[in-house]
Amino acid sequence: MSPHNGWILQEEVVPRLRYSIPYQVNRIGSEDQEELVQDATCMAAKLLDNAEKANKTVTPGNIAYFTILHMKSGRRSYGASTSDVLGTGTQLNGRSQTYSMDEPVQADEGEEFTVNDVLSLDDEDPGQKAARKMDWDAFLVGLTVRERDVVQLLLTGLSGSEIARMFGVDPSTVRYFKNRLADKILAFMGPDILIEIRRRPGWKNSLNVERERLACRVDRRH
Repeated sequence: MSPHNGWILQEEVVPRLRYSIPYQVNRIGSEDQEELVQDATCMAAKLLDNAEKANKTVTPGNIAYFTILHMKSGRRSYGASTSDVLGTGTQLNGRSQTYSMDEPVQADEGEEFTVNDVLSLDDEDPGQKAARKMDWDAFLVGLTVRERDVVQLLLTGLSGSEIARMFGVDPSTVRYFKNRLADKILAFMGPDILIEIRRRPGWKNSLNVERERLACRVDRRH
């Protein structure tokens, strides 16, 4: 785009867009007026550039007019899909509809729940579980056969005396194995392993903050 057309875009087209868009273009989803003006500016710049390359003469009013028509039909600078479920055109056509994750859902009296609460799980982060399993498998490889047997029996819930009877050894021998396994786990996993396995996943922080905010709102009402 030439400097002259850049000046026209900045001084003649963008002011028209800023004035007209709040009254003529519907906001879809989380869009706001500034985002729509930015999108419209990008589209207007492309129209001006195409007209310049084609040696066509256009007025700032024409560029602003056709840009607003595109925006009203659901076109955006990043695309004009009418099949993408999150596409603006798809939502304008009534083929899809988005809801906020903070949208309230029906609940018992005295309690408030949002879509976040319905869709989220209180289970541990799958990524942390997978990483810990990989570390655990690598740790087991370095153990002796007897140590691995003791670990497997402990994981099934057997006590030290029960394991001692199964192997025909004194319970103190099993305690020795357990203490040695604890030392090996600390050496392999690190001294902060007990803190890590109890740490709450970071992605839950925002959900918990939102729940606390809603709980405080309910308390204030009563």
